[in-house]
Amino acid sequence: MSNGENNLRADWQKGNAEYLAATMAWLRACLEQYAAPAPGSQSSIVLQSAPEEPRSKWLRFSKTQPPLPPNTATFLPSAAVPGAEHISEAFAAMQAANSLDPPPALLALVQRLGLSEFEQQLLILCLGMELDTSIAGYCARCQKDSGRNYPTFALAFSLFEGASWNALSPERPLRYWRLIEITQSGGQPLTTSALRVDERIVNYIKGLNYLDDRLLPLVSPLDQHAETTELPASHQDAVDTIIRSLKQADANHSLPVVQLLGNDTDSKELVAAAVANTIGLQLYRLPVALLPTQPADIETLARLWQRESLLLPVGLYVNARASGMEPAESGPASLLTRLLERTDGVLFLDTRDGWHGLHKLDLSVDVGKPTPAEQEAVWQSTLGLVARDNPAQLAAQFNLSFTRISQLAHDALSEHADQTDLKERLWQGILASTRPQLDALAERITPKSTWNDIVLPDTESAVLHQIAQQVSSRTTVYEKWGFAQKMSRGLGISALFCGESGVGKTMAAEVIANELRLNLYRIDLSAVVSKYIGETEKNLRRMFDAAEDGGAILFFDEADALFGKRSEVKDSHDRYANIEINYLLQRMEAYRGLAILATNMKSALDTAFMRRLRFIVNFQFPGPAERKEIWKRAFPQSMPMDELDYDRLARLNVTGGHIHNIALHSAFLAARDGSPLSMPLVFEAAKAELHKIERPINEAEFRWSGTKKAVA
Repeated sequence: MSNGENNLRADWQKGNAEYLAATMAWLRACLEQYAAPAPGSQSSIVLQSAPEEPRSKWLRFSKTQPPLPPNTATFLPSAAVPGAEHISEAFAAMQAANSLDPPPALLALVQRLGLSEFEQQLLILCLGMELDTSIAGYCARCQKDSGRNYPTFALAFSLFEGASWNALSPERPLRYWRLIEITQSGGQPLTTSALRVDERIVNYIKGLNYLDDRLLPLVSPLDQHAETTELPASHQDAVDTIIRSLKQADANHSLPVVQLLGNDTDSKELVAAAVANTIGLQLYRLPVALLPTQPADIETLARLWQRESLLLPVGLYVNARASGMEPAESGPASLLTRLLERTDGVLFLDTRDGWHGLHKLDLSVDVGKPTPAEQEAVWQSTLGLVARDNPAQLAAQFNLSFTRISQLAHDALSEHADQTDLKERLWQGILASTRPQLDALAERITPKSTWNDIVLPDTESAVLHQIAQQVSSRTTVYEKWGFAQKMSRGLGISALFCGESGVGKTMAAEVIANELRLNLYRIDLSAVVSKYIGETEKNLRRMFDAAEDGGAILFFDEADALFGKRSEVKDSHDRYANIEINYLLQRMEAYRGLAILATNMKSALDTAFMRRLRFIVNFQFPGPAERKEIWKRAFPQSMPMDELDYDRLARLNVTGGHIHNIALHSAFLAARDGSPLSMPLVFEAAKAELHKIERPINEAEFRWSGTKKAVA
């Protein structure tokens, strides 16, 4: 805050204090006159006021509240009332103090919350107890009871002319907005119960305007750095749409609930913050998990927040997407619906899909991550001259929000390093930041196999290279060359690896992940498939959404268990099983990353999946030449061993997976004997492997009479 603003604030505080002092003087004069009236005189103060100016409770779109019209209440007693001169002098002092711009907080409160003249006077009576220690004595004298040294409705009815029973109604501002608290014990009548002003209202009238502390455990300020941030064009379009709709609705005194649709909370918060900055609001976030569980508490929360939206330039951002909550007629979802319907002001709802069933105006806006071109531009602007070709590569492999890109770039640039180190730090930072979303849904595999480790025929090897090349080039083809504008589906890359167990399907997935330097996740069916209706689809949706952010490779092992053929519907179980498969078909087409399905039962897959697969790689049982090459690559170079007869080992009719098991087992045998690896040890391990898989063993095949020759 600048020095000029500080001086204006100090001047206003001084003027507000003077107005309150004059108001208390007027109140004391009124109480003194009522406590000791002259014989035969009127016992109540006759107040006159001009017609009330029209007021709007709706937020105006400016960063500062518009000046309020001066208070028109004269607060003048009838000339027939003794002591009128004293009260008139006090009123004149109030009028002299009522020249602030903006006006005193008490008058602003009256106009914003729509209090009548009598309700304003009653509020001043209760406020006196907090600001003037002498008011308690006056209340006791006026009520002729030393034990009743507090304001009551009955005292206000006697003291002020024009009193109305409507002021006691729960629908009138004093009680609806919780401006006063009523202490009613036992069978005590409402009119004689003690009244006091709510602490938040006392502080507001004194010029201390801050969020009600009863709301602080539930809400937290939303970071609003968007004021100095140039948003991507797609986000700015959403901001402009929302602002136009809010301005139009504000003219009709009916602000809508702004539903922000999509699965990226970062982008939606950025859009909401930009809207709030434009119209001069501080935005607060309310997680659905913190909502009260009782309807009465929801009503209190709605009243308090709506009151705050009239006293402060604030807006509310409710996050329902993180909890996965959907509209419902009962339970927590119904409480959220009630909160949305009972709360006015600027209100954002973060939800993946539309929140239906609201009995109030709503505005639905789709907000997604920036387009690949926009992400590249954000990377370029945040990295600056050190970027070179990094932005294009990063935008091609990852799908990140504006906020995430800015944070990752800032973290990478915080340490001075050369171009190579920067690229590596960025890449690893992105992978690390996206892992937690998937770690709870799938098993992460650390890829260690490379092209040198896998042995395949030339045709299958060429297909694997094509898969890796298409993943790295997808942004160029889809975005820069325009194929994304011609295709609404099938923008992802899906492959089927089929073949019996141990022929290299998992190793091939590792090789591709290692080549692309991306996370590889094996889908755990036990964490995805649920017996509860709809839960499987939710789990799959969360998994695909999380995988798209980090460009992860999804590896569906034993895919036939999840992607099986749809069956004839004979009962409800068949129907819901088919729904799950239908959802998978749609989601596979929409997934923009690489999904690999592995199965040893190709015929069990639904034919609709086969059409949607871009690549099919048939992993054949390795022949002697392939087995020989696999044996050569099975042992680390650092392992001490004698010369092995690879031609002899290649005669063992086993897959690459079994060869790996035999090699590992023989290494442990060598470690047991404290000797280099030898053919007899390999044969011993091979017989154990064949026995495990119940293959017949011909002892003649495992006789070894060769000479040992140590290999360095």
